[in-house]
Amino acid sequence: MIDPPRLEAVEAVRKAHEAGIRVIMITWDHKATALAIAKELHLAVSEGNVLSGHQIDNMNNQKLQEKLRDVSVFARVNPDHKTRIVECLQSMNYVVSMTCDGVNDAPSLSKADIGVAMGITGTDVSKEAANIILQDDNFSTIIRGVEEGRNVYHKIKRVIAFVCIAQLANVLAFIIISVTTKIKLFDSVNILWFNLVIETLMSIPIGLGNNDDGLMLEKPRSKKETFFFFFFYQ
Repeated sequence: MIDPPRLEAVEAVRKAHEAGIRVIMITWDHKATALAIAKELHLAVSEGNVLSGHQIDNMNNQKLQEKLRDVSVFARVNPDHKTRIVECLQSMNYVVSMTCDGVNDAPSLSKADIGVAMGITGTDVSKEAANIILQDDNFSTIIRGVEEGRNVYHKIKRVIAFVCIAQLANVLAFIIISVTTKIKLFDSVNILWFNLVIETLMSIPIGLGNNDDGLMLEKPRSKKETFFFFFFYQ
């Protein structure tokens, strides 16, 4: 008997790695079972890449952080281990998203930066503790969500950059025309006309443009990044 990973999950893990997202598998299954599944997902190549809950119990957080640099598969773990793993990853400056479905998983879901509960098999407790509820219980949906989120952020940056540069152009145009002609550009109607024609009509196609597939080949941006760096946008 075998319970293999979904085919779309294998592809989703590959896309996550390309996008600079590290995927860690945490399971209650036996270490050998976890390793077999992890090999199919390309998360581990040998038993040295798998850590058991018993081994975690014999480690302090500093030692666990060292192991987390190479280990991406955890077997025979309990909810307390999950919380420790999240805390250690956060102390290593990772932005952590945890997916769980059980009642006892509420602490790790709450502790993670982004808690994701299962909408079909998830318990009500896990859904209450999570930030996001995955309606189809499919890991590939998370990766599609990341792709869409990156494109939304990308488009917002482009619109902000355009609006700010357009405003600067408006100001210069107002000054030049006011100095060289007798047109009263600072009337409310003229200002509204400038904003409507120049900004609105141009911002809409920028915001509604096609998604950029190349964004999933970039590394995750820093959580400290703000929109005020739009002038450095490429």
